Amino acid sequence: MKRLAFAFAFACALAAALSAHAVEYTQVQADKSSIQFTYKQMGVAVDGRFKRFSSQIAFDPAKPAAARAAFDVELASVDTGAAEGDEEVAGKAWFNTRAFPTARFVSGSVKALGGNRYEVAGQLSIKGRTQDVVVPATFTAQGNSGVFDGSFTIRRADFAIGEGSWAKFDVVANDVQIRFRISAAGK
Repeated sequence: MKRLAFAFAFACALAAALSAHAVEYTQVQADKSSIQFTYKQMGVAVDGRFKRFSSQIAFDPAKPAAARAAFDVELASVDTGAAEGDEEVAGKAWFNTRAFPTARFVSGSVKALGGNRYEVAGQLSIKGRTQDVVVPATFTAQGNSGVFDGSFTIRRADFAIGEGSWAKFDVVANDVQIRFRISAAGK
């Protein structure tokens, strides 16, 4: 009986010690995070980024299926590398930021793929149009912080990004690669 009681006490102590090391990452560190994009204009790759976005995440590496994430990107914070480009892209034919100030991604599920790789399925909404997307991402723990890196491709036509004379893909390609690096502190 003493052995059973000792084994039970040891198992409880071990479980408590292991759970004390479990970290849930919930506090996004905006100054260490970024959302960038690349598209082709006349066959040449052009990079840009969004300067402002907000996010809510909850991620425990021990329970990835319970993870949640939501991102709101201020489309008027677009940085194409040129002020006139920023103004053009914020305009009605492209993002139409007056009518649609934000893009939003909300996760629906997270699947662990092994080796710190994950597949995040969710919905992306831009300009009043919503599409299902699957986002591959990696996670790297760095002390009490964690970093999520990933990229995925959208088609601008799916979201009416580039209307009128810009709806064709001869000058600006349809595919846009989105890259992100999100740093979050754990608790």
